[in-house]
Amino acid sequence: MSTELLAPLDLAFWHLESDAHPMHLGALAVFAPAPGAGPERILDLLGTRAAAIPRLRMAVRDVLLPVGGKAWTVDKDFDVHRHVERVVVADGDFMAGATRLAGELMERPLGRGLPPWRMYLICGRDGGPFAVLVKLHHALADGIRAVAIGAGIFDEIAAVTSARTTARGRTAVPPRSWLPDPREMAGMALGRIGEVGRALGVGASVVRAGRLDLWGPSALTAPSSGTRRLATADLDAGDLQRIRRAEGGTANDVLLAVVAGALRRWMAERGESLPAADPRALVPVSRRRPGGAASGNRLSAYLLGLPVTSADPRSRLRAVRTAMDRNKAAGPLKGAGAVAVLADQLPPLAHRFGAPLAANAARMLFDVLVTSVPLPRSALSLGGCPLTALYPMAPLARGQSLAVALSTYGGRVHVGLVADGKALPDLDRLAAAVEDEFTELYALVAGPDRTPVS
Repeated sequence: MSTELLAPLDLAFWHLESDAHPMHLGALAVFAPAPGAGPERILDLLGTRAAAIPRLRMAVRDVLLPVGGKAWTVDKDFDVHRHVERVVVADGDFMAGATRLAGELMERPLGRGLPPWRMYLICGRDGGPFAVLVKLHHALADGIRAVAIGAGIFDEIAAVTSARTTARGRTAVPPRSWLPDPREMAGMALGRIGEVGRALGVGASVVRAGRLDLWGPSALTAPSSGTRRLATADLDAGDLQRIRRAEGGTANDVLLAVVAGALRRWMAERGESLPAADPRALVPVSRRRPGGAASGNRLSAYLLGLPVTSADPRSRLRAVRTAMDRNKAAGPLKGAGAVAVLADQLPPLAHRFGAPLAANAARMLFDVLVTSVPLPRSALSLGGCPLTALYPMAPLARGQSLAVALSTYGGRVHVGLVADGKALPDLDRLAAAVEDEFTELYALVAGPDRTPVS
């Protein structure tokens, strides 16, 4: 049986979870129907392909050493039918029903005794489009790794994986010990000495990033209820690139400015006063190196003040671009995002006992999570049914009411908003504000004779 220790950041995510604050990320993938692809066939495909992904057979188990550590081990009693389920939405607008149902499903924590993932096939009663909701614990994967794992359900990826497996043959995976080879001990000791100095520098950055002057009363600062609500928005990727070319910066800068403008619109519609200071966004960035280890979270993040107090959309974009340029120049070891880097330097026992403190500290560091998730550029399908949209879903930390995740596929930018259901019952209005803000920004950049693609 193969065994692999949880990486420090994975262990942190594992201990941060509670029943009211599940730490799984997800994605809602929407498909167009195709002849012969009924729910039974799609459900069977999901189960067969998920069972063929080695990572999805791994469960978290206790280990003796290191103290406080945990390890991934193959679940010898793995049964894919415990993880794949069909649910039916009520009659009416399918997308609205699927989104509502997905929010309810995202509330449910993943069972800890089993491999920490679930897939739900969401269907209407009369055929038509369907959706697949994928839930993966954040300890299992970060955004990039989650895409690599989840992609195994698609026809195109499954065919390539099957061909490679057949060509190479099936070989046993040797067990991996969680005890280091004695010859490695000296090198590890020297490495830890260097890490102590690095951890001190990172820790200082985190302390400097903390705030005593928290953002004023708002839905984003409401107490967590553990409920979940989802909403989606769609933007034209071609128009996004036109804005980027006209204004400079990156596509991600544009999207961050759109989120800032949407929050401003939404607060105005609610009758809320603008805050005295801009809310903070945590913007994750991957530290995964090309060709590096595939498993484990490799994350840091940048800290960004979302310029909601600025009235002009183009000014908001320029402010975001300037701040992100400054973040990139400083590097990923500065600001609140360094918490993720610091987690890599802590021993397992520190994660076990420090998780409650870390969970409560998130509110001191940032107000909203905004993340972009890269997707394959090629067209994808499931059982011959074309993928039409994929909305990523980020987890909510304790004390956080809103997370925004974005992905680009098929010429569209798909925005997934996850919120505390009681704090933000009007999340649909915020999703609409995202689309309205994008429309206004494009009109300002392109001129009055051009309108966004619907």
